[in-house]
Amino acid sequence: MDAEQPERSEPQDPSARNDRPALDRDALLEPEFLSATGISHLDIVQSTGSTNQDLVRAVTVEPKKWADLSVLTAEHQTAARGRLDRHWESPERSAVSVSMVLRPVTAQGMPVPTQSYSWLSLLAAVALREALQETAGVTAEIKWPNDVLVKGRKVAGILAQMTPLGDGTVPAVVLGVGLNVSLAEEELPVPTATSLALEGATTTDRTALLKSYLSRFARLYRSFCNSEGDPAAGLVGGPSLHKRVEAAMVTLGREVRAHLPGDHELVGHASRLDEHGSLLVVDHGGREHVVTAGDVVHLRATESGYA
Repeated sequence: MDAEQPERSEPQDPSARNDRPALDRDALLEPEFLSATGISHLDIVQSTGSTNQDLVRAVTVEPKKWADLSVLTAEHQTAARGRLDRHWESPERSAVSVSMVLRPVTAQGMPVPTQSYSWLSLLAAVALREALQETAGVTAEIKWPNDVLVKGRKVAGILAQMTPLGDGTVPAVVLGVGLNVSLAEEELPVPTATSLALEGATTTDRTALLKSYLSRFARLYRSFCNSEGDPAAGLVGGPSLHKRVEAAMVTLGREVRAHLPGDHELVGHASRLDEHGSLLVVDHGGREHVVTAGDVVHLRATESGYA
């Protein structure tokens, strides 16, 4: 899953709750499902350090083997990595841990401009949000740049990584999602996290959740690619990706503290997203800043200001 989550001090014992069911391999490898989604290859492994890192290595070594929409999912990750090189581990079979290889091209086989790749993690967030609502009855929101929240607590993280070119093929992106499904309160990595079980989901069937997410992602992704990666274009007959993200993003309209690369910090009002999916923040002097990367903390109003 290799999606961003805060670092935890000690990993949980993955055998602490061994009654959790395994993924249904037959359902995930069903030819009708793979054909409908356009998934070119799907691997299910019992345990790995990181699905994202596995795919980054695989694409580098055998690029032609890993086509667009190749998927790797694991029952257990022991060394998942998120942004800022954070590491964590979830109990076995307690999460959906999935990564995929993306080689974005249009229906005519033309490469999607690489400047549109910054929208892929946000597209994944939209797809996951739809899947949680329709499959588990859970209403989720998006926190910039790559978190999915339920009632202000993190239920999923997303991480996109570019891979080396090497062979002259379309540049590949490895996109990982980590979704907390059945973790109990004492198993959460931090108090600000949550799981579907804790939020009263109508199902914690990881196979159903994974199939739902992959189906929705594939549909939105293909539409995005066919529009040449234009975030302002209508997406599968509905609003554009830009509009869908902004409508679901709780960061917008909030006072935020952005921790930027180089140990810099910016405090201000998160106003909107630009055409690249970057966050625009207006500081208290009225100057607008473009935030392309970094951690963002939502601030709350207090009698003395914001905290």
